[in-house]
Amino acid sequence: MIREIVVEKPNPVFVNAPVLTVEKNGTTALEHKTKLPELLFISSFPPRECGIATYSQDLIRALNTKFSNSFTLKICPLESENEIHSYAEDIEYVLNTDHPDAFFKMAKSINANDDIQLVVIQHEFGFFEKNESEFRHFLFELRKPIVIVFHTVLQHPNETLKEKVQQIAAYSESIIVMTNYSANVLIEEYSVPKRKIIVIPHGTHLVQHSDKQLLKAKYKLNGKKVLSTFGLLGSGKSIETTLNALPQIIECHPDVRFLIIGKTHPSVKKQEGEKYREHLEQLVDQLHLQPYVQFINSFLPLPDLLEYLQLTDIYLFTSRDPNQAVSGTFSYAISCGCPVISTAIPHAREVLRDDAGIIIDFENPQQLSLAVNTLLKDDIRRAAISSNALHRMASTAWENSAIAHARLFEKITGMSMTLKYSLPEINLDHIRKLTTPFGMIQFSKINQPDMDSGYTLDDNARALIALCQHYELTGDKNDIELIEVYFNFITYCLQPECYFLNYVNEQKVFTEQNNSTNLADSNGRAIWALGYLISLSGILPDSLTAAASIAMQTALSNVRKIHSTRAMAFVIKGLYYSYTYTKSIEDQLIIKEFSDRLVQMYRHEADNDWEWFESYLTYANSTLPEAMLCAWIATNDPVYKEIAKSTFDFLLSKTFAKNQIKVISNKNWLHKGEEPDITCLGGEQPIDVAYTIIALGKFYDVFKEEKYLKKMHASFNWFLGTNHLHQVIYNPCTGGCYDGLEENYVNLNQGAESTISYLMARLTLQKTLIDLTIAKHITYTISPSERKIESEFELFHP
Repeated sequence: MIREIVVEKPNPVFVNAPVLTVEKNGTTALEHKTKLPELLFISSFPPRECGIATYSQDLIRALNTKFSNSFTLKICPLESENEIHSYAEDIEYVLNTDHPDAFFKMAKSINANDDIQLVVIQHEFGFFEKNESEFRHFLFELRKPIVIVFHTVLQHPNETLKEKVQQIAAYSESIIVMTNYSANVLIEEYSVPKRKIIVIPHGTHLVQHSDKQLLKAKYKLNGKKVLSTFGLLGSGKSIETTLNALPQIIECHPDVRFLIIGKTHPSVKKQEGEKYREHLEQLVDQLHLQPYVQFINSFLPLPDLLEYLQLTDIYLFTSRDPNQAVSGTFSYAISCGCPVISTAIPHAREVLRDDAGIIIDFENPQQLSLAVNTLLKDDIRRAAISSNALHRMASTAWENSAIAHARLFEKITGMSMTLKYSLPEINLDHIRKLTTPFGMIQFSKINQPDMDSGYTLDDNARALIALCQHYELTGDKNDIELIEVYFNFITYCLQPECYFLNYVNEQKVFTEQNNSTNLADSNGRAIWALGYLISLSGILPDSLTAAASIAMQTALSNVRKIHSTRAMAFVIKGLYYSYTYTKSIEDQLIIKEFSDRLVQMYRHEADNDWEWFESYLTYANSTLPEAMLCAWIATNDPVYKEIAKSTFDFLLSKTFAKNQIKVISNKNWLHKGEEPDITCLGGEQPIDVAYTIIALGKFYDVFKEEKYLKKMHASFNWFLGTNHLHQVIYNPCTGGCYDGLEENYVNLNQGAESTISYLMARLTLQKTLIDLTIAKHITYTISPSERKIESEFELFHP
């Protein structure tokens, strides 16, 4: 029978969070902004050298990056007489756990601070072993809600340990553990209520996955098959297991090199000096392993550590402690693409199942050598293990961990805190990586361009529009080179018969796929791109816009043959943008011809319950009402405006619920007479979200209705974590965008379509925010590299 301990303690004090408003009289919102609520983190913290200190630093950095407009994070480092440090951060509190009276004083100080609305404590029993009862009394005295993060959960507790953990749990609003195993142990062996426990896995770093061979050359490991392990050294690492396995590994693979990365744990060094490292060095000598083992006796900076992990062929985790609940070290290794061989700690059993790694018994050199030799001989399996593990660990990226923590904090504090995402800076790194002198490559494997996938007109047309948007906003002269690459690709695809082909292989040869695929949409996108480029005549080089005008006129000679719904919409958009500069009567006539076709489709299909052009909703739906709105702007025909608004509002009613977007899935089109299936998850593509944002921007420009602006922000939040998995779709490390949101996972490949779609959405939002800022006199700042909005207002709620 589960018994819950109920502890009477003072009610937590909440301070209402501010609501950021815009004054119509021109007064800036920032001048009236109330102080953000504060969250206090109590933890070991760098420069203290321990895993939990690093964990806390990474988590706090991620929370600050994603939610700097939602709350302020304060840090209270845990110290002892042997661990006293100076800190780079602005520190208001320090708790010395060797001083019994420090706990009561700290509780009193925290309670007196009305700004603090939540206390998060990183718990390890060793932190408080000298004053355990004082620590528990400190929890009792706090008049703030408490979140405890258990880094260790021991199996088979005795009654004393069980009672201590139950008391800690009773004082806490919520308990975070990092594995399902730890959660089950707390429930089944400690009788902790399930409702209090949340599993948030150990965070991992997003990395750029640099070229392995280049990194090996950098660290003078050319031609070596690299095994590695890292972490602060102590006997619990059982590194001798690997050393004892090495002779058998070397026999099969004489080119192997084993890296032991990390200095001795400071606590171990204080107790026994370098005894364990010296033991390992002696074992290396005894086994004649000097040429094959390299000690890197340093607490490496994170960038260096991630490079070592990225050049590693197999990562080895050999802990001898079956009760070790979690390992940040092998989590980091997996995020760097390392195939992992691990002893059977609970974390490894959860993460490495289903061919995402290899599990071995504790202290078993024979199993380890067999596993290493098997993997080193099998490049295909190593790659598969790496891919499987990367996809499994995707949800643990620090950005996703920050979302999970912030959602928990918001739930606990209730109305006192409202989450708002911070806008990521605009990053063109992955765009440039995908771009060759010929054009933009179609696909990526994770974030590495896949040259075998070739090129498409579709991607290069979208890329041209996005880079024109970027140049329009920033005036960055470096954009012109990329614009010319994408424009040249478009003209390469333009045939003498005045139509475009879409598919080009790595050898710059048009493929057979052009003969088996309907190319109408691709032709429409090309005209959209050319029109957008022409609209920037006057700020782009004259030679470029003149060449675009010639290409446009060539393409238009054949354009009336197009009857595909979305292709016609793309053409309307292209001619609308071109018309803003040329005022061409011929452009206007084609706009009217295609728009009238869409009007007829609408009148044929629409009724009171289905205000649409077709009997189904499929892909790129937002493009159709947006095209009609563009047609109205170009022609002033009120029918186009009326249909644009009615169809767009109808579409939004099918793709938004509770201020969250869920675009029509490519797994299940929506047919007339049906309602969206909320149980059908996945199949959501970044391009459809981006098209929605682009259309919302246009509709807000015209109608100035706040609902469009709010939905625009809500749609962009889909990329930042407001989706059914609560995971990021945009990767701020690479500048790439993941290829899709599926039912249970995010597709981590960062191809051209998704990456360009995100950039178009981000730039559209940037332009709208700048226009809004100018219109309403809201304060923003301009950084040297780009215009960066400092306040996202109340509209960026996840």
